[in-house]
Amino acid sequence: MDNQKSSGEEESSRERGLLHTWKGYSCSVTPEKVLLSRPVLQAALGNRHGVLLVEGGQVYSFGELSWKQTQAPSSVVTSEPVLEAGLSGQRVVAVAAGGFHSGALTEDGGVHMWGDNAHGQCGLSGLATVPNPTPVGVVDQLDPASALPSACASPQVVVTVVELACGEQHTMALSARHEVWAWGSGPQLGYPVGTIPAWRPQRVDRLAGRHVLQVACGAFHSMALVRCPVPTPEPRRPPPDKCGQCNQLLYTMTDKEDHVIISDSHHCPLGVEVGVGLGEVAGEIRRSSEGSPGGKGGSPGQQKVKSSPSEPLLSTHSHPRPLSSSFTAPGSSPAPAASPSQDQAAPSSLDSAEEACKELEEPEASEHTNNSVDQDPSTIQEDGSRTQGGAVLGTGAKNSPYPDEQAVKDYLKRLSDHTLSEQTAKSPQLAQHSQTDAIADVFTPDPDDETTTSIVMAMPAGGPVGSALNSLVASCASVVGERVALTCEALSLRKVMNYYYPVSSSSSSSSPASGPRAPPEGGREGPVGLARLEESLQGKKSSSLGDIREEEAEGLSRRLSLPGLLSQVSPRLLRRCSRSRVKAAPLTPPVVTEGDSLLPSLQTEVWSWGRGQEGQLGYGDFQTRSQPLCIKSLSSKEVVRIAAGAHHSLALTAQSQVFSWGSNSSGQLGHMESPSTIPRLAKLSEGIRVWDVAAGQQHTLLLADGDCFQPILYYSGQQIREGPGQTSKEGSGGYTQQPVLLPFCMNLGYVSSVFAGGQMCAAVADKNVMGFIASLHELAAAERRCYCKLTSVKIHVLQPLLKAENLCSSLGPISTGLLQTLIGRFHRVCQLTGQNSASLTSLLRRSRDIKGLVILENAQVFMDAYTEYATAVGNFLVIGGFQALAKPCQDLFGKGCEVVQRLVESADESAPLPDLLLSLLHLPIKHLQEYGRLLLKLATCYEVSSPDYQKLQDGCSKFESLVLHLKRKRKEADYTLHFWKSFPGKMTDSLRKASRRLVCESSNKALTLQNAGRFSVNWFILFNDALVHAQFSTHHVFPLTTLWVEPISEENTGLFGLKVITPEETFTLLASSSMEKAKWLRSIHQAVEQALSSVGSEVASLAAGGGPRADPPISRTASYKFYKDGRLKDATYEGRWVAGKPHGRGMVKWPDGRVYTGTFKNGLEDGFGEYIAPTKSPNKSDHYQGNWKEGKMHGFGTYRYATGEVYEGCFQDNMRHGHGMLRSGKLNSSSPSVFIGQWVNDRKCGYGVFDDITRGEKYMGTWQDDQRQGHGVIVTQFGLYYEGAFSNNKMMGTGVLLSEDDTTFEGEFSEDWTLSGKGILTMPNGDYIEGSFSGVWGTGLKISGCYYKPNLYDSDKDKSRTLKLGGLAVSSEEKWLAVFEECWRRLGSDTVGQGETSRAWDNIAIALTTNRQRHRDSPELLSRSHHKTLESLEIIPQHEGPVTMEKYDTIRHYLIKACDTPLHPLGRLLEMLVAVYRMTYVGVGANRRLLPQAVNEIKSYLSRIFQIVRFLFPDLPEEGGLIPETADAQQERDSISSDAQLDAPRRVVSSSALLLPVLLPRLYPPLFTLYALDKEKEEDVYWECVLRLNKQPDLALLAFLGVQQKFWPVSVTVQGEKQQVVISTKDACFATAVETLQQISTTFTPSDKLQVIQLTFEEITQEVLALLKEDFLWSMDDLFPVFLYVVLRARIRNLGSEVNLIEDLMDPCVQHGEHGIMFTTLKASYYQIQHEKIT
Repeated sequence: MDNQKSSGEEESSRERGLLHTWKGYSCSVTPEKVLLSRPVLQAALGNRHGVLLVEGGQVYSFGELSWKQTQAPSSVVTSEPVLEAGLSGQRVVAVAAGGFHSGALTEDGGVHMWGDNAHGQCGLSGLATVPNPTPVGVVDQLDPASALPSACASPQVVVTVVELACGEQHTMALSARHEVWAWGSGPQLGYPVGTIPAWRPQRVDRLAGRHVLQVACGAFHSMALVRCPVPTPEPRRPPPDKCGQCNQLLYTMTDKEDHVIISDSHHCPLGVEVGVGLGEVAGEIRRSSEGSPGGKGGSPGQQKVKSSPSEPLLSTHSHPRPLSSSFTAPGSSPAPAASPSQDQAAPSSLDSAEEACKELEEPEASEHTNNSVDQDPSTIQEDGSRTQGGAVLGTGAKNSPYPDEQAVKDYLKRLSDHTLSEQTAKSPQLAQHSQTDAIADVFTPDPDDETTTSIVMAMPAGGPVGSALNSLVASCASVVGERVALTCEALSLRKVMNYYYPVSSSSSSSSPASGPRAPPEGGREGPVGLARLEESLQGKKSSSLGDIREEEAEGLSRRLSLPGLLSQVSPRLLRRCSRSRVKAAPLTPPVVTEGDSLLPSLQTEVWSWGRGQEGQLGYGDFQTRSQPLCIKSLSSKEVVRIAAGAHHSLALTAQSQVFSWGSNSSGQLGHMESPSTIPRLAKLSEGIRVWDVAAGQQHTLLLADGDCFQPILYYSGQQIREGPGQTSKEGSGGYTQQPVLLPFCMNLGYVSSVFAGGQMCAAVADKNVMGFIASLHELAAAERRCYCKLTSVKIHVLQPLLKAENLCSSLGPISTGLLQTLIGRFHRVCQLTGQNSASLTSLLRRSRDIKGLVILENAQVFMDAYTEYATAVGNFLVIGGFQALAKPCQDLFGKGCEVVQRLVESADESAPLPDLLLSLLHLPIKHLQEYGRLLLKLATCYEVSSPDYQKLQDGCSKFESLVLHLKRKRKEADYTLHFWKSFPGKMTDSLRKASRRLVCESSNKALTLQNAGRFSVNWFILFNDALVHAQFSTHHVFPLTTLWVEPISEENTGLFGLKVITPEETFTLLASSSMEKAKWLRSIHQAVEQALSSVGSEVASLAAGGGPRADPPISRTASYKFYKDGRLKDATYEGRWVAGKPHGRGMVKWPDGRVYTGTFKNGLEDGFGEYIAPTKSPNKSDHYQGNWKEGKMHGFGTYRYATGEVYEGCFQDNMRHGHGMLRSGKLNSSSPSVFIGQWVNDRKCGYGVFDDITRGEKYMGTWQDDQRQGHGVIVTQFGLYYEGAFSNNKMMGTGVLLSEDDTTFEGEFSEDWTLSGKGILTMPNGDYIEGSFSGVWGTGLKISGCYYKPNLYDSDKDKSRTLKLGGLAVSSEEKWLAVFEECWRRLGSDTVGQGETSRAWDNIAIALTTNRQRHRDSPELLSRSHHKTLESLEIIPQHEGPVTMEKYDTIRHYLIKACDTPLHPLGRLLEMLVAVYRMTYVGVGANRRLLPQAVNEIKSYLSRIFQIVRFLFPDLPEEGGLIPETADAQQERDSISSDAQLDAPRRVVSSSALLLPVLLPRLYPPLFTLYALDKEKEEDVYWECVLRLNKQPDLALLAFLGVQQKFWPVSVTVQGEKQQVVISTKDACFATAVETLQQISTTFTPSDKLQVIQLTFEEITQEVLALLKEDFLWSMDDLFPVFLYVVLRARIRNLGSEVNLIEDLMDPCVQHGEHGIMFTTLKASYYQIQHEKIT
């Protein structure tokens, strides 16, 4: 409204917030208008004063303000509002008024109080009155245990208050955390008070943890509106299995021969369990007895008669009776005592037991002082879930507070008909002097046990009267009886209840003096009492979940441990026993969605506490309760607002009903029914919907909707008549029987809230400025009216229908399920409407601004709910549910179904019942139209340019679009229903689905099948989910999600054709005309588009106003089940499609359990995918993950067999083909065998390595058809080495066999390790045998031949018998051909060394991109550096044109990066070569005789990889070629000396320089191990010599090695200090050169190692130059001894291996340069050390 009132704010402000006050309800009453400069936002009325809050946060007071400090001693009376100056500077947001005090609440949550403070109600100590508003601190004292250790006192937190309420002597505050705080005097505070008054605000702990929504204060009672706790699915804890005291098992199990006995008869030796000690029991009884008739007596003056333990506790019966328990109904007359001395009786069995305990404990006579009724009684009932009843015994006629006994009987007789109908065992009304007199408290059960029911024990009376011990015995007997009921869990509900509430047992008999006794209520009720008991249990079940959990916990923990004295029946047992009879009500409200969090909750409870002398607490009795309890009868009533008068209470529900209870002396409850101690509905005319309530001293004010949407006022209560010249007189006025309409209400304008207090009424009203206020009221009234209507439908029609017995048989299971869904969604819409109604009502009371409109802020929640509901109605309609529902309705509501007709408000009485039911369930959708209309009406009140107008306009268009959409859906459902009625019956059953709607059909021959037979019938029916092709008695269904349709050009054929493509069929439809063709094409396209879009997106699109697209996408995601014979028969595919074929990512599931998940291309598996195939073994399946091509496994993949084998390698046409590795065995780590090598058509073929771990053998050679065939090598873990020919998987043919000790056999073999034929056997010492051999090696050989022993004089020809290995092994160039072939294939070349370079680079780019996309889904697989490597590789280097040094460096860097990632073809190649190399030469393969093959294999890798590099960079010179120089480099070279020109190794292209840096570090460990094994003996000799020589000091070693003395260092630097070299100095000379040489062990490649040697020479030279201080040129004779010294001092462990590795793999182009000479020097040093003789 801010935009609206910008022009004339002052004028329009006078139209809003007008306050009118009046008293009474007569026709002559005229409301007075309170004139203020600003609109009134809120009013609060006390007994004789009022407080007003106006716009801007200012507060005014009026009336009798006796606390104001003025000169006049009398009360200050002001009719004009007076500004409370004490609140200036504060922005007040709420006010409250009590009897004689007031409160204000500021914007920051602070509280200010003023007025009468005699009872501490202003929260300030030491002041009787507080004249001006004074701040009151509401402070939360935190638990000191949780405070910081350094804190001296408990930390304090200021509580933010959001609501205030005031009573006569107390004040309550509601905090922002939904907790209740109270201060003042009386039981209405809700917590035990230590000192009176309690002027410091304290939390009401009983309500802690609950979500309190509102508080209200009566004169001496309090109320709270609490949101029902939302159930949290927490796991149920198992009941304790050990005693809390003695730690012994509560349950024991004894094994017998054929059964087990389970016992729970545990008795704690330490006494009762925690919290229920016997002393505490007695204390509880003592507290209870003080509040009972036995404790207080019937009147204030009465004292306890019994004064000593020997004095008997007398029974109320004059005749002896057997021991029994009897129930005294509330309506029965209390029996008078037999004599004045016998007027004290045991109120209950428990009372008597506890009283006796107390007497036994205290031998002295106990005198009790008088207990005033007005004091806070100790009779506290902990939870409203327990029965409120008590039994009244033994108060005689003389002590009765009534005028005469007959009045008591008449009053009780009048009440008896109502009490039991509401709840069982309520306490009877005892006494009533007048409305202000006290009423004696009635005994309540044990305060700590929620399940206790009051039991009256009839004590045995005989000659001698029983002692107090008898009473204890009787009590124990009673509880033993309860234990019997507890253990007999098989009892029915009736048996258990008959035990507690005996139907036939009569009430206490009266003495002859009292006349005939009252009829026993229990006997009169019979089964009705049981039914009412079930109702009470029903109420218990629907109580808050928190209460029930507390009951269960306390019920479990209360186990009295004395034998025979056991706990009461637990609520769990009562529930378990009563399941067969009592229908459980739902404990939880419907699930709260996210959108509902902004809507007010309708699941509420009302709690009350304080004085109850007028029944204002609502529990059916007059007891005072000092702790909050829940009024269970209101728990399911959806209370949204509460109000408290002086002695009565009101609750307003979401259905606009008013419940009232308490004092009804002036008819203020709005009804004349009794008793008035329980909530009852106020009597209002049909169609009157109340939406605000207020309660005064003896009157009630109601604000309601009438026939029009302008609010009307109702008044019930006392008539106030003002006499001339005098104040209002109470007695002279009459009172109302039920609420009456105030005739002047229509003149007030649009009333938004009402207030009452004392005798006064007030109403705040607005004038209808530009129709805005009227529109807002109309919107709220429409919502309230709708909610009441929907609730009536739910209660009177839907709920009875769901419970109907013949429902399922009439509808069938499918329709019944649809009906249940429909009713569930109806309930959801109904709930939303109720919440919105409560929100709108609250909005009218508060801001009256559109910013709080929930249907604007949460429009999507409403739209979703209505869309789902309309869909459910349509589904039920299409399936024929409304026709089938007619019969159950007639059976339930009679043939006319008047209840349905009344709710529909149908003018057409002849309308069929299905149509009436459909109209009834269309009511919510009809109401939806109101939203759009009223939002538009509100929008017209704003300027078009304002944001509020735009907001309302958007909301209006959303709801109007939804209405149109739902109308369209309704038409579709009607059209479909009509179609099914005319469709042939057999096909209807299979095609009719609830969600299926008809779009169009070709019964008019408008569409036919091309090339159909002459007599064939083809009927095409288009539904919203499928196209159906019907023929005679068969039909075929084509789902729309997998249907593509294309128009066929008419130019050539002249036919109006449509080509229809489905996954398994393609056919052509012919239309009768061009127009018909266009119509069908459009219809199919729209239906396909709608079928593809989900419901949510559909609603979103209609909200945005977008219609369906012209053509559905050719690429889409859908699911389809194949039906034709073929590879995919009966398989289900779900994933992406293009033009009728799976294309893109998807998943196929076959009926036999096979599953493929991955990418498709043109209907076939293509790309990366995962395949699972079950095997015959249970729970085992084959699992493939890898590449596919044209529906078959093709490319690299991993196949895990169900047997435990794993194959990782290449596939082709579903077979292992190419390079791959097969691990056999269940676990990879303990595989019995591993094969890595070449496969052809699923068989091992070509070169491969087979590691037989179980036999300890490794075969390296060629294969054919899974068998060893051709040349190969075998090494064993025992050191045997064989190389030679294999045939049929055996050693067969010529071969060489060596053992660990160098014994050698060369000759013929016939089996594995079996010699057969000619050969030569050579011994380690050189002796040999030549001849024929037979036998298995190692087990004894048969030899026929000659033995030779060579001697020194043999000719050289005979000596040359040295054996060269490797001649019969597979050559290095023939190894791993498949690995290199696969790399060439990845580069796009089918033949090694041939192909197009550009195509290779394209393939590299594709491979990198594809692999990056695959790894993007799981980024954890790639490190950050890996990502950077991939990014840098995406740039293709310049690969054409002459190679310069700069370009050569670029190539070198590119190769380093490419080989660093397996996603690049070169990196993949390198990774596979490393794998095969390690597989060959690790483990058993670490045999020294394999060293030459290992070295040659590396050289082979280099040459073959270099071939690929030259293919990628065609202009790179071949091995050993020179890189041409640029002109600049040429000039520079010419300018330098000729000596420096000789050494330019970087300009020579070599494979080792380019590739060894990336290859050798990965192969180094296995290679170096082979060198170390091969040179083991040499190394041992070398190392022994090194150790010996290093024992000498530096100078001695230099002298021994022949170093010239001029090269001996004179001084050395140690840790920065120069020291002289003396005879004992050790490890100091040439230290830097020694350290440099030691680094040779940390490098990998020969070039790096040579670099270290060069640096070592430079270090030696530097040190000598510093020593000689002149230029110096080395000669080898001078240099070698110095270098030998450095080598010795470096102590390199495997120097021989290092030397041999460098020699084998050194770049050939550096062998004759400077590096070559330096290496030769190192090699010479190594051999010199081995042969050094130490003299």
